[in-house]
Amino acid sequence: MFDVFQEYISRQTTLTDQEFNLIQSVSTLKKLRKKQFLLQEGDTWQNNAFVCKGCVRTYRIDRKGQEHILNFAIEGWWTGDREALLTGNPAKSTIDALEDSVILLIRKENFEMLCHKIPAFNELVNTILERSFVASQNRIHADISFTAEEKYVNFIKTYPTIYNRVPQHMIASFLGLTPEMLSRVRSKAARK
Repeated sequence: MFDVFQEYISRQTTLTDQEFNLIQSVSTLKKLRKKQFLLQEGDTWQNNAFVCKGCVRTYRIDRKGQEHILNFAIEGWWTGDREALLTGNPAKSTIDALEDSVILLIRKENFEMLCHKIPAFNELVNTILERSFVASQNRIHADISFTAEEKYVNFIKTYPTIYNRVPQHMIASFLGLTPEMLSRVRSKAARK
């Protein structure tokens, strides 16, 4: 499965075989069965995680026991609890597999070493972080200014490869809607 990660990197930058060997030497693969946890709230999180295969979700549970999905990650996407990684505090999020998945993990200290020793890898990481920041801003904007129907249409447009892979109640959670509201929105959108 390292080849999936290597192909991902190669599509975006050029590294030498020696640099890829260094990355592979500090990477581990974790297989997850559907519904298995990669991270649970309260755990320590010390990894940068790349999805080689499958689909995972990151979510938090509020005081009332309501689940709020922060994001989904499929093949070629990064995942994790960034706050826990950066601060060393216990994770506030839970990550579990929605499908059988394979995750490539690089411990924080090794990831930092790779960024230091491989400038092209560091540039790629900075580009990914910038894109992630922009995506977060767009998501916040949609959450505070879009109607329920606009949120749904935007989700389908923004995440066409995820839409058919996750249950509708999870899409509702991601959009901040009840499953009933999403059902009404979907019916309305289908009539148009």
